[in-house]
Amino acid sequence: MKAVIFDMDGLMFDTERVHIQAWDYAAERLGWECSGTDMVTLTLGMSIPKAEEVWRGILKERYDRDRLDKFTSEFLVDYFENNTVPVKKGLFELLDFLDENGYKKAVASSTDIRGVMRNLKSAGIENRFDALVTGDMIEHSKPEPDIFLKACELLEVEPSKAYALEDSRNGLLSALSAGCKTIMVPDLWEGETEIDERLFAKCESLNGVIEIIKR
Repeated sequence: MKAVIFDMDGLMFDTERVHIQAWDYAAERLGWECSGTDMVTLTLGMSIPKAEEVWRGILKERYDRDRLDKFTSEFLVDYFENNTVPVKKGLFELLDFLDENGYKKAVASSTDIRGVMRNLKSAGIENRFDALVTGDMIEHSKPEPDIFLKACELLEVEPSKAYALEDSRNGLLSALSAGCKTIMVPDLWEGETEIDERLFAKCESLNGVIEIIKR
């Protein structure tokens, strides 16, 4: 094995819960009777255009992208001006282990490049990856395999020689379809038998990934 490819939201950073708060903030101001938890969980791993299809299907004629963006951005700007990005347990230890053992590393996130860089810089790890693939760089987002295939291409490794670390259903399906050895580290979604049976491994935190790679 030669490389490890990281999802970002919910895997490296505990940002899914921040996005839930942003959704609840926007919904309250827009008078939408919907749960931020539901709206975020239903679209885990999706690019914004894909997620919009889901949100529009739920809210129908009430859906207003401009006003949603206004209020979620308002919340997120305030949040990130006053807080560092919450880092998931074991991230720094895993990065150190991979560096010490010569693994290439990439980020494969459906978030756009601005959001990815904001989070990486907040955690001080913007220079610790060999490649970044973001949602605005690819045509087909997760659960299609494109983002992991592109990461492997940039790392110059075959997908079968790369571990993919994911937390969401769409992300796991994307990594599995790409042919990566896929490890799930659950966040908001705990998994399901049909997908669990296809995984290389499943562990509670990024610290557990170190033990899996050591085997």
